[in-house]
Amino acid sequence: MSKRGLRLLIGGLALMAGQAMAGAQKYEPLSASVRSQLSKAVADSAVEKAAFAESPQVQAWLAEMSRRLEKRIPDPEYRRDFLNTVHYESIRAGLDPELVLGLIEVESGFRKYAVSSATAQGYMQVMPFWTKLIGTQDQNLFHLRTNLRYGVTILRHYLDIERGDLFRALGRYNGSLGKPEYPNMVYAAWRNKFTYGITPKARSKQAEAGITRKGS
Repeated sequence: MSKRGLRLLIGGLALMAGQAMAGAQKYEPLSASVRSQLSKAVADSAVEKAAFAESPQVQAWLAEMSRRLEKRIPDPEYRRDFLNTVHYESIRAGLDPELVLGLIEVESGFRKYAVSSATAQGYMQVMPFWTKLIGTQDQNLFHLRTNLRYGVTILRHYLDIERGDLFRALGRYNGSLGKPEYPNMVYAAWRNKFTYGITPKARSKQAEAGITRKGS
């Protein structure tokens, strides 16, 4: 990406600071097999504690992300539970937890009870029709684990539809397929705020200098 492009991304993110760009997944008929697969994905129980969560690498990640989210989620115990859930549900769905944090930043600004004008709900702004389509109507989309389980399952579904094209999958998630603004904002939040192993400040300096890590 060019130096100018990176600056535009960062500038756009700054303009949107504190604001959520919540969209709305669009209802699409699902085949019986896909519907069954998604239903199973949202219904499976979470383990009490994932074995990998005890690894030093994951513990270090949790500590660093907790520090970065301190202003967004002030309560340390809840913040820890939130990050543990994000990490577990993301890995379970085959997604990067840092990508999911970037998506939450843009969708809801880390507001648990956020509701969009299209009625999308919670951290990951899940549309209520999903509970009728692949879950049960008594499921509460404001519940932390339920919201994240649905959110990552839906994003994984869109990634599969788009054969791994994250840009298009993010567009589907936001209900803005084909438009660059939303995917660019998620990419910017992911890379500039939640990439582990490099601080947001250092990342910002790199972007200003037009330098990016290989593969970023």
